[in-house]
Amino acid sequence: MPSHVFADRPAQQPPERGTVDALITRTRRLRGDVDAVRRDAATDDEYDPQGRWQRALCDLAVHHLDDLGAHLGQLKEGLPDGTVGVFEDELAAYEADSAQSTGSLLSRVGSAEWNLLTDEVSWSDELYQILGRSAQSGPMSLDELPSIVFAEDQALLTALVTDCLVDGRPIDGEFRMVRADGRVRTVHMMGEPVLDCDGSTASMWAVLRDVSELRRTQRAVRESRDSLERRQHFAQTERRVAVELQEAVLPPWRGSLQFPLGGPAVLDVAAHYLPSTNSALIGGDWYDALQLPGGDSLLSVGDLTGHGVTATSAMAMLLGALRGMAVAGISPGQLMAHLNELLETSAQPALGSAVCCRYSPASQTLTWAQAGHPAPLLFRNGTGSALTPPDGVLLGATSGAAYEQAELRLLPGDLLVLHTDGLTRTSAAEVGSTDRLLALAPRFAEARSAQECVRTVVEECGEDDREDDACVMVARIRS
Repeated sequence: MPSHVFADRPAQQPPERGTVDALITRTRRLRGDVDAVRRDAATDDEYDPQGRWQRALCDLAVHHLDDLGAHLGQLKEGLPDGTVGVFEDELAAYEADSAQSTGSLLSRVGSAEWNLLTDEVSWSDELYQILGRSAQSGPMSLDELPSIVFAEDQALLTALVTDCLVDGRPIDGEFRMVRADGRVRTVHMMGEPVLDCDGSTASMWAVLRDVSELRRTQRAVRESRDSLERRQHFAQTERRVAVELQEAVLPPWRGSLQFPLGGPAVLDVAAHYLPSTNSALIGGDWYDALQLPGGDSLLSVGDLTGHGVTATSAMAMLLGALRGMAVAGISPGQLMAHLNELLETSAQPALGSAVCCRYSPASQTLTWAQAGHPAPLLFRNGTGSALTPPDGVLLGATSGAAYEQAELRLLPGDLLVLHTDGLTRTSAAEVGSTDRLLALAPRFAEARSAQECVRTVVEECGEDDREDDACVMVARIRS
């Protein structure tokens, strides 16, 4: 059996292994080397068996390198990083084949010739190995060959052989063949008619390559791509549902919301939701402001663990319960205790933090409670400080938890900032600091409305590279 011949010039040192661009570069360079040899072989005597063998191997190599290049292009467009290794092994096999006359390629390629004048059939030793047929059984005729081909592929093989023998067309196709041991192999067949001196077809010559492993890797890539697309579609759908649910639950007002406190005094309230900059999923952060029967006002901000529909649906449940209990007159400390039990007994348990404030304009008193949440910041006379928090554990952390309350008398001009911890930290491991917010006191003092104060906070913290979403609420007593 004559050996295949490839370009004998030394290959350039490949770029760093493991990157898609490096693989594409190596594939293109190797493809060019093989194509150059194929063009040289085309000038040889077309009846020379060695030249015919060389041309056939070059055609096979170019065909599969083109196939490999196409899939690498898909990989570069965004397939999972883990699929890079699938192509590296295949490309390494091609590179090894190009550097030696025997090796992995020859072990996967066999040749055959069917003589139409004498009915003689000649198979190479490699073809016997590929098809799992013993040499003692002898080669198979063209009439017998379809018997080991999948039924679905038999018509294609018959059509290609007929076109080759009758019309002199080359053969280029793939078939699934069943070996004697029951193993299924995918074989790529390329062949051509061999003409006699008067131009009639005297025989058919072909090379057959076992491409089972190549097709297996391609199926793995295709399945990975399909899986990735399904995950992306699911993530997009989940985000859309979560956003719609969040928009339906959070207060519908935009800009400032003003609650009358009697006379010219009003409670000026504004809030803003800041999505995570590192995640496409919506979290369970919320803010709420509600005027209660009797003239009191409710302010609350909270955060539930998790992201997506699960977190936003739990947030909707919690916020609905909070509003209902507040309207019923339940005080902030007892309200937190009920929310804790609600989360602890929920079908989908979660942890949450929250702060709940009830302001009574009659007594000018703010009563508030917190559950593992950052304390409100009070800005008065141009300076800011965090309120001393009463005791309170995370919501859903333990059964029967008690939540203390604290009271504070608010003065005209006082400003409260309520926020979730995602506003003051960029990662889960970082401890949030309110120093940046407290430093905004001079700007808050000059602001004309709560909405302007919120814009100031967003300008200061909104561009941070946060892993979590966040909420901020500003409430100001204006006389």
